[in-house]
Amino acid sequence: MRQLSQIYLLLLLLTGLQGCSTIGYYGQAVGGHLSLMLRGQPVESVARDPQTDPELKRKLSVAQSARTFANDVLQLPVGKAFTKYVELDQPWVVVNLVAVPEFSLDPHQWCYPVVGCQAYRGYFNLERARKEQARFNAQDYDTFIGAVTAYSTLGWFNDPLHTGFTSLPDDRMVALMFHELAHQVVYIKEDTAFNESFATAVELEGLRIWLEQQASEAGFDRALQRLEHRNRTLDLVNGTSAQLRQLYQQQQVLAADVLRGRKATLLEELALAYAKLSEDYPEPGPFGTPPVRLNNANLALFQQYNQHVPAFRQLLRDHHYDFGRFYDSVKTLSRATPEAREQQLSALSQRFVEHL
Repeated sequence: MRQLSQIYLLLLLLTGLQGCSTIGYYGQAVGGHLSLMLRGQPVESVARDPQTDPELKRKLSVAQSARTFANDVLQLPVGKAFTKYVELDQPWVVVNLVAVPEFSLDPHQWCYPVVGCQAYRGYFNLERARKEQARFNAQDYDTFIGAVTAYSTLGWFNDPLHTGFTSLPDDRMVALMFHELAHQVVYIKEDTAFNESFATAVELEGLRIWLEQQASEAGFDRALQRLEHRNRTLDLVNGTSAQLRQLYQQQQVLAADVLRGRKATLLEELALAYAKLSEDYPEPGPFGTPPVRLNNANLALFQQYNQHVPAFRQLLRDHHYDFGRFYDSVKTLSRATPEAREQQLSALSQRFVEHL
């Protein structure tokens, strides 16, 4: 009843907004989430059902162990999250649209009640996302639609497990659970990079400790490989982004065709460098299996999720992996001005690099 009451309250808030397209978007968002919540079955019931596939039973057992670990070791606000299970028709729960101007790396911001502005917009319906994407494409934006395995309601609702989680390998499923739970600890309106980098850092360090306790050397090796691949990809992206930003600053002196040509060359060089890098890793990297086509939206989204990860990992190290004290420091940092936050995060990142 509590969750239904929250949904009704949210509906009343949203219907007060102006604009048919806005109401249409929120209608699909609330309707999609409500459908997801109502389809949930208690994990214990699914696990006891003799008709449940044995592999799914094993996955649910691993997930419940990870849930306990998140509460007891990582001190995450688990509550009743992941106590229900939903069978989806696809391995993703929503898709996110990112839109960035043709000659910029600053993504378009969508603003929402409660959570503020974000650099992406989520859709339960792929066709709706493509329709909005076409609108931005017509304005010469670079766009990207990415499948999202899971999302967090920031503690407003009891987020369920679903096939987006259980279709993943065990270590990646557990890491995703830690990531989504971390969003309930702290969330800053209009700072996607802070929010996602923090959750990614908790995911990485939480998974490391989890795998150590599970004595899973193979899983830990895979996690380290993924992290290394992501870090090396980030180095490539940062280098290309710096060149693109310098290029885009010349919009007043260079013709649009010249800008497009130089932009295309830089992005193609990045795609080739990523393909070369990926040869050293057995699993697909952050941009998937080469060959890949990249644009401003791909780069902007990737940097949003990884920009401050070293800083948060250093801050956790400073607190000797006491997650409670770490969260307190992150909350304090979240209350600083954007400029002060950026300075502190940059200093922490520098220290992390120095200790590698």
